[in-house]
Parts: sequence; structure tokens; C-alpha cells
Amino acid sequence: MGTWNTRGLRGSTLEELINHTNDSYREKKLALIQKIPTPITPIEIAKESRHITLAYFDKKSTVDYIGAVQGIPVCFDAKECAVKTFPLQNIHPHQIEFMKEFEEQGGISFIILSFTSLDEIYYVPFSHIFAFWNRMVDGGRKSFTYEEVDKSWRIFSKKDMFIHYLEMVQKDLDERD
Repeated sequence: MGTWNTRGLRGSTLEELINHTNDSYREKKLALIQKIPTPITPIEIAKESRHITLAYFDKKSTVDYIGAVQGIPVCFDAKECAVKTFPLQNIHPHQIEFMKEFEEQGGISFIILSFTSLDEIYYVPFSHIFAFWNRMVDGGRKSFTYEEVDKSWRIFSKKDMFIHYLEMVQKDLDERD
């Protein structure tokens, strides 16, 4: 069991943009993607604001988002990175296992990774994540760098879809055929 405090809000801006994009996708009947809440047990609550200031995770969560795009199951996690190196410790073994099993069932798993200092957002397919993960497990580096991210997977905004990742889901599908 881990603890939660204000560090847990680091990804809130990215998640807000993804949530808005997902609302647009739903309204346009392009996709139905739901944010999966992380179950927590509050320990401390600020009296004045009644905000939770300390809590424990009830159980390991799988990924941040799950749903379907035109009948294709998708699941993904949203991650932010302030520097040009992404530590793999930010992805948990149970998440890797879930995404792997999801792919084995015919779904598509990926990470939306924001390099905040560069103002760039990437779709990182599970096959890439798994390769970085296996490199670490085999004794290699415990992170991957901005330079290692394939720039052809960059996500751009399009009208009211701030993080228009569906184009990358299509690219992912195309590269599997």
C-alpha cells in the first residue's frame, strides 16, 4: 500500500486535457474512454477545506483510462516527465502485466507521455514500453530518454481535442498489420 499526498496531483493538468479530449470523442461518437478512479482510504482531512491531505491506496490500480475506440478495446496511462529522462519506476510491474494481458486479449495498450519542459506529448505504444522494461529487467538502464522516443508518435491538438491521440491509435493498428 502506498500513500497519497500532493505529489499525486502532478499529472492533473495532463489528465484534465485528456478528459476534455475524451468528452469530445464521446460527443462525436468516435470513442468511449473512461477515467478509472484510484480507490483510496482517507487518513487526514483538512478541517477548513475538508480536502483529503493524506490517504492510503486501497489496492493497486491498473491504468488511468480504459474504453473502446470504434469497437477496439484500449487502455492507457497518462504520465508526465519534467526532464528528458523518464524513470521506469513510474510504471509499476502490475501495470505492465495488465497492459501485456490486455494486448494478449486483442486490445491496445499505451502511455501518453508529456515532456512538460519541452511542451511535447507522445503516444508510447506498449511494444516500446515493454522493450524499455525488458532492457531494465535484463540489467540495463532503469529509464528511457527523450532521444529514445520515436518522434513519429507525437500527439498534436486538433480543434477541441487537446490531446488528439486517436490518430496514433490508428497508426498503432496500422503497424500491427
